[in-house]
Parts: sequence; C-alpha cells; structure tokens
Amino acid sequence: CTGALCSFEAKFLQTHNAYRKQHGAPPLTINKNLCRSSQEWAEYLLSIRTLMHSSGEYGENVYYAWSSASKRLTGREAVESWYSEIKDYNFSRPGFTSKTGHFTQVVWKDTKEVGVGLATDGNTTFVVGQYLPAGNISNAGYFERNVLPAGSKVSTQNKDYESLFRPY
Repeated sequence: CTGALCSFEAKFLQTHNAYRKQHGAPPLTINKNLCRSSQEWAEYLLSIRTLMHSSGEYGENVYYAWSSASKRLTGREAVESWYSEIKDYNFSRPGFTSKTGHFTQVVWKDTKEVGVGLATDGNTTFVVGQYLPAGNISNAGYFERNVLPAGSKVSTQNKDYESLFRPY
C-alpha cells in the first residue's frame, strides 16, 4: 500500500487490535487478498450509493459516512462505530443480533486476518472490512468462546500466537 491508504490501513488494523486485546483476542494481521476484495466491494457500494453485504465466505463489516466537507477518515472511525455496538451486546445471553454483529466480528477470537477497502468521492465514503476465518458463527457455544467480556486475558495456549506478532 502507498501513502494515505497505507496509513488508513495501519490505523484500521491498530484500532482493531487495541479493541481485540481488551477482549482477550489475539491480534489480526492484514491479508492483501482480502484488501483487494474489500476495495472492490467498497468501490461498488460507492457506485450504487447503498450499504449492503457481499456474498463472500469471509466475515464482513461495512461502514458509510457522509460529510459536506471533504473529510479524510483515518481508519479509526469505522472500527469505533462497529465497536460501539458493544452497548447493545448481552454477555450473559451470547449470540448474534443484527444490532451487534459488527462489534462481535471485530472482537471474534478465532478470526486471524482482516482486509480493508475504502472508496470515496470526497463527500460520501464507504469502508469495507473483510475477515478470515469469519466470525458470528451461531453454532452452540461459539459466541461464548469467541466474544469475551472486556478485561479477558489473551490466551497464549494458541501455538500460532507467537507468529501473529509482526513488528510494524
């Protein structure tokens, strides 16, 4: 990545990983293929001016912003917006709801990689995050194991854990 998009991508990843750490989830790494498909989807959404999901095998969060002034997003705003759904998540009754699905994908413990796309015309901006493995799996016990309350410790039992730390 180059220039402004590179710093957007870095801030997007950094914001995810700061929130994930609070919830005992290991850090994500950037997946360039997911970045490509996220970018294509963001550009498509901008072209149709509609917020909707693609039909991929990955997890996906979408974000829309409009401003009368051309305001540059840093990569933090979309993730903060998704994470803010925590206020509606009931940790004592874990599971999927349409009001909390962005939050649960951000902190989903088993997700390892993320890609991001950004499309803007100066006023209207779409941000797409795509995740592998996908979160929000409704099988019994999955939400309990993957969406941990804030303050949970990151488990180091995962053998792949050390390899996820990459110096920036």
